Amino acid sequence: MARHANDMTIRLAGEAGQGVESGGAGFAQALSHGGLWLHTYTEYMSRIRGGLNFFTIRVADRPLWTHTEAVQVLIAFSPEAVADYGRDLCAGGALLFDEGLKFDRDTVTGRGSQLFAMPLTKIAMELGGDKIMMNTCGLGALAGIIEYPFEFVADVITKNFARKGEAVVQGNLKVAQEGYRVAREKYAGSFEWKVSPLEARPDRMLLNGNQAFGIGAVAVGCRFMAGYPMTPASSILEFMAAHAKKYDIVIKQTEDEIAAICFAIGAGNAGARALTATSGGGFALMTEALGLAGMAEVPVVIVEAQRPGPSTGMPTKTEQGDLLFALFAGQGEFPRIVLAPGTQEECFHAATRAFNLAEKWQCPVIVMTDFYLTTSQRTLLPSEFPIEKVTIDRGELLTAEQLDRLAEPYLRYKDTPSGISPRALHGHPKAVHQTCSDEHDEYGHFEDEDAANRLKMAGKRMRKSHNIVEDLRGPEIYGPEGADLTLMGWGSSYGAMREAVDLLNARGTRANLLHFVDIWPFPEAKATPLIEAARTLVAVEGNQTGQFAHLVRALTGRRADQLILRWDGRPLSPEYILAKLEEAKVHA
Repeated sequence: MARHANDMTIRLAGEAGQGVESGGAGFAQALSHGGLWLHTYTEYMSRIRGGLNFFTIRVADRPLWTHTEAVQVLIAFSPEAVADYGRDLCAGGALLFDEGLKFDRDTVTGRGSQLFAMPLTKIAMELGGDKIMMNTCGLGALAGIIEYPFEFVADVITKNFARKGEAVVQGNLKVAQEGYRVAREKYAGSFEWKVSPLEARPDRMLLNGNQAFGIGAVAVGCRFMAGYPMTPASSILEFMAAHAKKYDIVIKQTEDEIAAICFAIGAGNAGARALTATSGGGFALMTEALGLAGMAEVPVVIVEAQRPGPSTGMPTKTEQGDLLFALFAGQGEFPRIVLAPGTQEECFHAATRAFNLAEKWQCPVIVMTDFYLTTSQRTLLPSEFPIEKVTIDRGELLTAEQLDRLAEPYLRYKDTPSGISPRALHGHPKAVHQTCSDEHDEYGHFEDEDAANRLKMAGKRMRKSHNIVEDLRGPEIYGPEGADLTLMGWGSSYGAMREAVDLLNARGTRANLLHFVDIWPFPEAKATPLIEAARTLVAVEGNQTGQFAHLVRALTGRRADQLILRWDGRPLSPEYILAKLEEAKVHA
């Protein structure tokens, strides 16, 4: 009898080039085809070969929001994988490895874990004729140990290797099936975690945050993207490029990040829904042009996918260290909107909202993600992405008919009570205007630094900031009202906080969370009563200084009672949050 049915974490680990990512992704597909819920999390070093990488799959029969620290099965393809990740195996868990792998076995058995040696290379050579198939054999063995039906693994192998020809498909199937047979006979009886397909298997998608954002961007009419590849934002550019032909999207891979944002601003000024995406270092290069978008009131969407800094930092790790930078980047003062989705669903909705907000308020919108959110995958129902309900709001965009009837000169930067000026696309004879990076008058003409004009135009632009907040949302509340302990966070901290709240409540501590997606302009009126109502407020962030907690204190006066921070390049987890609460002796 299994101690845990359909509730476990599997990790593949080894060097780049050993099939860690592709093997993990393939096994995740096999589990997904069985109707199971997944959360995947990957780490890799910033090199093409060597190093130490892992792909973690959490599987359950219920929706999952985050990873967990404990691992039940570790498939190790290198000694370093055992040394670094063997400590994450729980008691009773198993290390699955090729029988020829040399490592210190005490590091695993001393923790109460089991050693499952398999002739992976031997089977690969004898039945497949190629050592490279040892990871396929390992995945077959994994399925055998957890007694997951082989047909789901076989189906993924057949589809994934079909382009390489029937001989390769059959070779991999033979290797995987033998690994399945041997491992099941030798080890399944002593392993207490099992995974079985569910009877109900509705169609689901396995998506990461960048893919979810890309779906939303396409759905809401993004038709231009410029970018310079930079981890972890690059896969947005790849996604948009892959769908460019079908959806008539113009893609420009530029020579650097400065060119990327300038291209996007140009496209936005011409009337296209325009996007660029980068990480912190690239965003640093974009800041001068960000000011151009602010001064010229050009709608543009910028994804800032965070990773640890400063400088090159840790290119393939995660952090939430760029928040205050994004809020105040660029010289001078100008309106911008900052959103920070925390889940794949929120990435989709943040994309659809970002383009509408950018055009309505004629300003840049910055969408903040991070390595963890952009690369982690979850199984999701298609209904979570209601493409058919997406609406396009282009704001004060004048039609050709309205311009035909225009009886007065067109003022591109007309001073209005809302701060939003009527916007006309280039090409109409009655809409000729200048787009100026200097301070300008209502026509867009440079005004020779006139003080009265400066007060008028800067006031017009900043007036939008005071009104934008009405379009922004307050924090999501999860957990019981009147809780004794409130976790507060933003962006990708959501999943870890949510599960920590569930665990706290299960232990008898009344806890809830406040999660912010809409960061700037800060929704003070909607957020302050909820923050003030918190009895014990604990800010949870993936940075070293508690940047969001500082922002909240500055704008509401409420100081967090405790900070739980992580800045080692690894993501927050429920266990990490609970351990830090215990360490700080925070008890409700």
